[in-house]
Amino acid sequence: MSNSPILDSIPIWLVFLITAAIIVLSVETGYRVGIYRARKYEREREAPIDSMVGSTLGLLAFMLAFTFGMATTRYDARKAFVVDEANAIRAADLRAQLLKEPQRGGIRALLREYVDVRLEGASQPEKLPQAIRRSEEIQQMLWAYLTTMGPEVPPPDRAALAASLVDVINLHTKRLNAVTQNRIYSAIWLALYSLAVLAMGMLGYRAGMASRRSAVAITVLAFAFSAVLTLINDLDRPRQSLVGVSQQPIIELRNRMHASE
Repeated sequence: MSNSPILDSIPIWLVFLITAAIIVLSVETGYRVGIYRARKYEREREAPIDSMVGSTLGLLAFMLAFTFGMATTRYDARKAFVVDEANAIRAADLRAQLLKEPQRGGIRALLREYVDVRLEGASQPEKLPQAIRRSEEIQQMLWAYLTTMGPEVPPPDRAALAASLVDVINLHTKRLNAVTQNRIYSAIWLALYSLAVLAMGMLGYRAGMASRRSAVAITVLAFAFSAVLTLINDLDRPRQSLVGVSQQPIIELRNRMHASE
């Protein structure tokens, strides 16, 4: 089952605008409540509001840092999987070149198609389900080649190729898990946005109690927090993101493999 947060269905630029609107609305609501309370309850001005606002903002900063760390860790893992997969496919191709025909040509042709399919799925998100299915079909075909090899293939060569194919299959599973499962959970997003609303509301409430506010400061605040929240969401998106994972290692591998046909 896929663990894709609901924000994945929203364009990243719209996430920024929605987040900014939520922050501005929270500050404005808090400001109006603060003005009302200040007029109706004079003694409430003496409450330790500054310390409560500071504590809430500190908790929000902690949650932002925590979530940002989760997003960057997953982003770095996806980049590493691309390099590892390119190396694994390259190793399988080199070991296939040690075989005799027709096994050598058949296995290398499947590996070239495998690379093409992986790139197609990475560059065209709408074709990802088909790319996953075709990748798994090619894996089964490659393993079938291996299991049907006769005694003309030395056991060491067969064992080396088997190890490479196992690495290719394992990395497919890891990359698939990184895309569908290893994500920031929706509950964390809900908690983060809820805390942001509370913190911004408290900030507006403090301004309302003091009966003064700055439109420039509110705009800067909304932009800053929206930018951070949007960046975290973008890093967590395995597809259709501004800070995308480069497929250059796979592209270079494809060029080398097609050049050596």
